[in-house]
Amino acid sequence: MSIRRPLTLLPALLAAAALVAAPRTAEAQFGRRLKDAIKHTAEDKAIQKTTETENKAIDSALSGGSNGGGAAAPAAAASAPAESSAAVTASAGATAAAASAEQLKPGEGAWANYDFKPGDRILYASDFGGDEVGDFAKGMEFKSGALETVEWLGARWLRASQDSKFYLVLPDTLASQFTMEFDYSIPSDGEVWIYFAPEESNRVLSFGGQGTAAVHNSPAGVDGRGALAKLDADVVRRARVMGDGKYVKVYLDDSRILNVPNADLGRSNKILFYTDATAEKPTLFGNFRVAAGGKKLYDALAEKGRVATQGIYFDTGSDRIRPESTPTLKEIGTMLKDHPDLKLTIEGHTDNVGSFQANQALSEKRAAAVRQYLIGSYQLDGARLTAKGLGASKPAAGNDTAEGRQQNRRVELVKM
Repeated sequence: MSIRRPLTLLPALLAAAALVAAPRTAEAQFGRRLKDAIKHTAEDKAIQKTTETENKAIDSALSGGSNGGGAAAPAAAASAPAESSAAVTASAGATAAAASAEQLKPGEGAWANYDFKPGDRILYASDFGGDEVGDFAKGMEFKSGALETVEWLGARWLRASQDSKFYLVLPDTLASQFTMEFDYSIPSDGEVWIYFAPEESNRVLSFGGQGTAAVHNSPAGVDGRGALAKLDADVVRRARVMGDGKYVKVYLDDSRILNVPNADLGRSNKILFYTDATAEKPTLFGNFRVAAGGKKLYDALAEKGRVATQGIYFDTGSDRIRPESTPTLKEIGTMLKDHPDLKLTIEGHTDNVGSFQANQALSEKRAAAVRQYLIGSYQLDGARLTAKGLGASKPAAGNDTAEGRQQNRRVELVKM
C-alpha cells in the first residue's frame, strides 16, 4: 500500500510586482532572507561588489523602485546579468535562515538550543553556479515534469513550473548518519515531498509553505508533525535534516521542529524530490548539500590527531562567526573543558575562489576568531590554543566540483 499522493499543491515564489503589493512586513522578511541566500562564498572583493549591487536591486524592488521589479521575477529570470552568477557560489555558512538573526552571536537567542551539526564528508553539493540558465541542473537526475535552472536577482535556483520529480544522485548509498540542507520557496498552501528509500514508498518527509514539516511511515504507524512558532509564509527558508539510523531531526531556519526517534525513512543512492507546480506559481530550490555524519570530535582527534569540521560558519568575506555555528563550537568548548590537558591548533582553510592573498588573510582571521571565541566563552587558558591560517594551500579535495569546494571550506583541529 503506497502513501496517498498529496493534494494539488501550489508552490510559488511571488513575482517582484506581487512582492511590492504585499504587506511591508512580509516584503522586508523576504528581502532579508533572499539577500542572505545570494551572499555565498564571495571571498574576493570583486564578487562582494557584485553581491552589494544585487542587494541594492532587492531593496529597490521592495520599495517600489524600477530596478529589480517585475522584469526580474522568476518567470523572466534569464534576463539577469550573467556575471552576477559569481555571487552565488554556495557556502556552508550562508543560509536564508540566518538573516533574521543578523546581529546574534553563537549561543544567543534561538540558537542557544540549536543542535544541528553538518556531516564532515560532503556527498553532494549544488549551487547551480556551473549550470546554463534554462537547462536542467547538472548532478541531478530528471524524472518528470518541467525543471530548469533560472537566475533571479543574482541567485540561481532550480525551478519547477509543473508537477515535477527529480533526484539528487549520490556517489554511494546514503550513510546511516547523514545531514541534508537546502533552500526552498513555496506558497503557504504548498508542500514538497522527499523520499530517501529506493523508490516512492509510504515513507516520506514533507515540508509545507507555512513553516511546517512532517514524517510519515505508514507500516510503522509513524506520523510526526512540527511547525515553526512564527508562520511567515512565502519566504525563502533553509531546511536541514539530520538522520542517525531510524532517528530523524528536522530544522527550519533557526528552529528544530521535528524530533522523531523511529522515523525509519530508509536509504538509497538517490534522494527523490517531488512537488506540484504551475507556470504561474513555480516552486524554487537552491543550495543543496548532503553530507555523511562523522565521529565525535574527541574520538576523531584521539584516533588521527586531527579532525575537520564543517559546522563553523562565517559571514561572507568576514571573520564574524555566525550563530548557527553554536553546536560545533559547543562541542569543541566542552571537549576542552572535559580534557584540561588537551591543546589544539585551530586551522582555517578556504577553497580557491578569489585571490591567494585574500584567502590566506581571511583564513588567518577566521582561525583567530574561533580561538578567541573559545577562550572567552569557556574561560580557557590561551596557551592551549594556537590559530593558523592556510588559505587554499591545503585542499582536502579538488576545487573543480561544488562538492570539493564545500569540503575545502573548513576549520580543522590539530592535536598539539
